[in-house]
Amino acid sequence: MNEAPPAHLLLDNQLCFAVHSAAHAFTQAYKPLLAPLGLTYPQYLVMLLLWEKDDRSVGELCAPLFLDSGTLSPLLKRLRAAGYVSRSPDPKDERVTRIALTPEGAALENKARGTSGAMARAARLDLAQLGALRDSFQRLGRSLRAAG
Repeated sequence: MNEAPPAHLLLDNQLCFAVHSAAHAFTQAYKPLLAPLGLTYPQYLVMLLLWEKDDRSVGELCAPLFLDSGTLSPLLKRLRAAGYVSRSPDPKDERVTRIALTPEGAALENKARGTSGAMARAARLDLAQLGALRDSFQRLGRSLRAAG
């Protein structure tokens, strides 16, 4: 007969599992909000970056999302097929691919404006609580990346 594992080894006591579970819940909660826009959650993250600053290199999109170009490229291909972004070689270095919003992609920003508010309401947290939680997770991510 096996002994029960110590409390610190139980799945429900793991911070990593709580983060994983919350990330899964985020993805599920975003689905009905993003479906009318024709976006998946990862595509939405790319669009957020482009709405913030248009015409970025693939590398400039990969870095803040912590993705490699092999992961991002198929996602960008689908955004291009949807008519939301265009891709072109960088005029200064043709080895670099630049991604820019199309007029349709830029117009999509207005349709996405209510998404953050809807997610805040779904989380049942006020803006101060959401900000504190975001800041804590950003610190955690920086610490783990520095340690790794």
